[in-house]
Amino acid sequence: MSTAPATGNRELKIVREPRVYLVGRQTVDETAIERFLADHHLSWTTDTGVGDEALAEMAGRVCYMSYGKGRKTNREFMSHLVEVGHGSVLEHGVWSFLVTGVSRSFTHELIRHRHLSCSQLSQRYVDESESDFIEPDAIAADPELHAVWCEAVEATRRAYDRLVAGLQDRFTAVEDRTLRRKLARQAARSVLPNATETKIFVTGNARALRHFIELRGSEHADVEIRKVAVEMLRILMRDSPALFGDYKLVELPDGTLVTHTDHPHV
Repeated sequence: MSTAPATGNRELKIVREPRVYLVGRQTVDETAIERFLADHHLSWTTDTGVGDEALAEMAGRVCYMSYGKGRKTNREFMSHLVEVGHGSVLEHGVWSFLVTGVSRSFTHELIRHRHLSCSQLSQRYVDESESDFIEPDAIAADPELHAVWCEAVEATRRAYDRLVAGLQDRFTAVEDRTLRRKLARQAARSVLPNATETKIFVTGNARALRHFIELRGSEHADVEIRKVAVEMLRILMRDSPALFGDYKLVELPDGTLVTHTDHPHV
C-alpha cells in the first residue's frame, strides 16, 4: 500500500497489489467411502491427501466403475481426464478464496463468471469514508496522470462524506440508528468511483476456476483481474497439482505474467 497527499485531513490510501487467501477446501469422509466400497465389493485407495483431488478421482471412477483398475495414481487418473476433456468430474473439487485489495471494477468483471459463488462487502452497511482505492498501473506510472486521478478520487471521497452527513440529518425521524446509517450510505455510495477498494469471498469448483484462470489470466484480460487469476493459479498449482498441474505461468515482454495450458476448455 502507498499513500498520496490529500487535500483534507486524511491521506489517500492506495493499494497496489491484490491479496488472495485460500480459506477453504474439501475434506473426505473416509468412513462413508469405505462403506460404499464394501457394499459394492470393491477395493480402492488413492495416493493423494488433497480432498478435492480424491473426490474428483472417486467421481471419475464411478463413471467407469474402475476402482482398483487402470491408472493407479491420482495424478495419472486426473491427468487423463483433463487430456480427454472429461471436465464434469472436475466440478466435484471445490475451493474458497477471500480476495482483498481489489476495485469495484474488478468485481464487476468477476461476477460475470456465473459458476463462481461470490459474497461481496456491502457499501450499504460499511462506512466508505476511510476506504482505500485501487490505482491502475498505467495511471500510476505517469506522475501527471497520477495527480489527475488522485484529484478525482479525493473529490468523490469528500462528496461521499458530505452526502452521508446530510442524509443522516435528513433521516433523523428514523428511530433505528442502523437503518438511518444504511439509508444514508446506500444513497451516498452513488458518487464513489469504480476504484474504491472492496473485498469479495469467492467459491468455485475446479472446472469453473480453470475457466476463470484461462480467460482472465490471458494477456488480453484487464491487468487487475489478470493479477488475481495468476495468484489463484499459483495457489491452486501448489494445493492441487493433479487438477492444475498442466498450467504454467509465462512472462510477457513487459514483465507481467499470463497463464497457459495445453488443455483449455476442459
